[in-house]
Amino acid sequence: MTDFCILGSGVAGSTIANLLSNKYSVHVFDKARGPGGRSSNKRFKTNLSFDHGVQYISPKSKAFLKFTEKLFKKKVLKTWNGNHLDFTFEKKPHSIKYIGKKANNDICKYNLRGIKKTFASQITKINFKNNFWEIEIKDGSNYQFKYLVLTCPFPQLKKIARKYLDKKILNLNIRMQPNMTVMVAFKNQKNLPISSIKFDDDTLAWAANENSKNRFRSNINLWTLQATLKWSKKTINKYKNNSLIMKQLVSRFIKLTGFDKNKIIHTGAHGWKYSYNYEKTNLLSYWNNNYKLGVCGDWFNGPKVENAWLSAQDLAKKIK
Repeated sequence: MTDFCILGSGVAGSTIANLLSNKYSVHVFDKARGPGGRSSNKRFKTNLSFDHGVQYISPKSKAFLKFTEKLFKKKVLKTWNGNHLDFTFEKKPHSIKYIGKKANNDICKYNLRGIKKTFASQITKINFKNNFWEIEIKDGSNYQFKYLVLTCPFPQLKKIARKYLDKKILNLNIRMQPNMTVMVAFKNQKNLPISSIKFDDDTLAWAANENSKNRFRSNINLWTLQATLKWSKKTINKYKNNSLIMKQLVSRFIKLTGFDKNKIIHTGAHGWKYSYNYEKTNLLSYWNNNYKLGVCGDWFNGPKVENAWLSAQDLAKKIK
């Protein structure tokens, strides 16, 4: 019987899987087709892709900075340079921007090397019985494990594991916020010498020039657009059945940049219903020794990739 089942292959899930694999057997499950969670990458053509989730990493803590510097030396990460424009004129100190050399889920791929993984497999039911966990997948298959770690967003955690959680975690004041992302490709559009743009706008919050990440050379210009929180809240439950929502965000981008709408050859959208939590809780992670159940994720302590990594580090200490 495998020791640990890890639900989720994002930064939190891949990090805790990597830490536990030094001592235990580990099996990672994810409902997506590949690793990354919110740091996922969407392929457009063979060598062209969008970072439609996390855009970059700017370490703040010494521990996470040390980790990212190690991955930089190993050429898993690189820096994202160029012109990053901010039309909100927020007074923030300049910070280095790390991105994956090939995609922003490279951290997760690095963490999961050599670890058993099963993708496109959504866990629908968990049951703690006879001192071990029974896991049921959407296709009807079942697995058994000694321990279970969940890295899903807080609302999904409560739905699948409520009866195994203490009040101290069930009563946390977590407000998960949505995010709407649109991916757009232009053919033969003159490329702007800009890496990213932060807009002062009610609809469009941010745009990233994927070509500026120097992962590919092409006469096709790829841009990832992220909506404002206000607009995301209005559209998150409707975008799948309403193509006009995607067109509204693209139209706003064209109006603000002057790009030619006739050169658009591709658009796509992705909605993150439970994207992040701004607030910090009094916990970094959760471990229940009676149920052999652990929980980690960025929503414990903030919205960034770093928060997910720190949560997984904290959980690993509690398990040991």
